[in-house]
Amino acid sequence: MTNAISMTGLTKHYKEVRALTDLTLDVPDGTVFGFLGPNGAGKTTALKILAGLASATAGSATINGVPVSAAGEHRRQLGYLAQDPRFYGWMTGRETLRYVASFRAHDSEREKRIDTLLGRVGIADAADRRTATYSGGMRQRLGIAQALVGRPAVILLDEPVSALDPIGRKDVLELMQELRGETTVFYSTHILDDVQRVSDHVAILDHGRLVKAAPTKALLGSFTKNMLRVVLGGVSADTGSALKALPGVTDVTIATRDGASTTYDVTTAEGGLADVQKAVTRFAVDGGMTLISNAAETLDLETVFLKLIDPKEVAA
Repeated sequence: MTNAISMTGLTKHYKEVRALTDLTLDVPDGTVFGFLGPNGAGKTTALKILAGLASATAGSATINGVPVSAAGEHRRQLGYLAQDPRFYGWMTGRETLRYVASFRAHDSEREKRIDTLLGRVGIADAADRRTATYSGGMRQRLGIAQALVGRPAVILLDEPVSALDPIGRKDVLELMQELRGETTVFYSTHILDDVQRVSDHVAILDHGRLVKAAPTKALLGSFTKNMLRVVLGGVSADTGSALKALPGVTDVTIATRDGASTTYDVTTAEGGLADVQKAVTRFAVDGGMTLISNAAETLDLETVFLKLIDPKEVAA
């Protein structure tokens, strides 16, 4: 698979702030790619460099094979949505899209494409109203439309659903999914559930440095492939240590205890999960316990994120 975006050693340092340091990351062509990190992690800085709105201190990047440079030739390959998009208030939504489209080569399909985009982002009814009357969510929708109006190979979206209500978020996430294969969507967000729902790949940034990058399913699977979630009823004080003594078990921790049952996180040796599952079943039967659950543990992206990033920082 070819890469729509490639960053190599991308760095942005100010006098007292290391906003981005040595970011090396590839974004596969045609994918929806989630870019995560706490506030101040460097996500917006990276997007601005890719969009040509900021210059890197060091390193390089390409968009659809075109080097990112001050000359801005790479901008023909992309559309960009800022975190808080603003437009000329005296223009209507339709006029705004015409204005943005005018920076691209004119074609006979432009008006049809504008009409389609206005409907696609859900503001067709407000297309001929001045943007000064638009709500924050409507501006966000218009921002996505203007990012797409030039039919770019890549779109960069900075917090694209942050100003939207739940219905608007759903609509935009569905639109992002529809764009898979049509264009490459590289977007930052702090809404982890959305990333898990729509993203093929994910990268996590912290203090300006890349922590982890992987296909979303592979990232989640890497934290759970050797773990069982075991729920038992009728346990005793030494049940945890007895579980840990089973062949193939490397660690056991109590996740929750509610009186009627106890939940254990059981870590197994590499490749030994299925055998341990069978051993746990025998252990429960032989011990006269009630086996409520004995399944491979599944973690959501929020849990994985918190394992990779300092929770105190996330809460700050």
